[in-house]
Amino acid sequence: MTLKQEIVGNAMQMAVVNLHPGQTVYCEAGKFLFKTTNVTMETRLSGPSGSGGQQQGGSGGGMGGLLRQAMGTAMQVGQRMLAGESLAFQYFTAEGGEGTVGFAGVLPGEMRALELDGTRAWFAEKDAFVAAESTVDFGIAFAGGRTGMSGGEGFVLEKFTGHGTVIIAGAGNFIDLNPADFGGRIEVDTGCVVAFEEGIEYGVQRVGGLNRQGLMNAVFGGEGLSLATLEGNGRVILQSLTIESLANALKKAQGGDKQGPTGGLFSTHAG
Repeated sequence: MTLKQEIVGNAMQMAVVNLHPGQTVYCEAGKFLFKTTNVTMETRLSGPSGSGGQQQGGSGGGMGGLLRQAMGTAMQVGQRMLAGESLAFQYFTAEGGEGTVGFAGVLPGEMRALELDGTRAWFAEKDAFVAAESTVDFGIAFAGGRTGMSGGEGFVLEKFTGHGTVIIAGAGNFIDLNPADFGGRIEVDTGCVVAFEEGIEYGVQRVGGLNRQGLMNAVFGGEGLSLATLEGNGRVILQSLTIESLANALKKAQGGDKQGPTGGLFSTHAG
């Protein structure tokens, strides 16, 4: 059953979800806005692939089944903790009729509803997830030590599989691209990647060589030492505003940014 939802607003969008009786949607803690009174709310540590948006009974019952379920939940929580994600999910189910729930991201920007048909997974940058049907599984993927260490934001990715609707959010405005339309490969600021389909190869490369121009790019270009690379044939969603640039703009407005006009390696990072 497709999730009936509408994304409303401009600078700070929100998703208004209409649930059929018995239908369940879950969100990351902190993304919930409002609900109608006939929608129940439950907070769980497990994702839908653990004890699930729908409780799985009897598959392996007894103490062994409970132990496996507890270990699975612990592994999910441990992965999310290492990734810096929320430890818990909130589940919303409509009872006795249709219900409405509202969700939003945490930054000024757009939201997007992605439809999964079970053939391709979607990957998203950390904190992009807002909400999804209980038929969509949420997982953590690691881009690999070499890629992650050089790319910063690229190390931890959210992974969505299964069937149904998943809603993501980002900063600024979105643009949809397919690397196949640009010779098979695009290079972007590592903080601009919001999400991409399975089949797209994600990597990180150094900006220029260790020569005069490469050092100029790194020190004064505002991109640091690395760019993200996206290769293949599939959908890619980019955002116009990076979290780092937003943090630096706010810090500058408060008089705490010492970077001047240089950017790059001389940037003052928030945090």
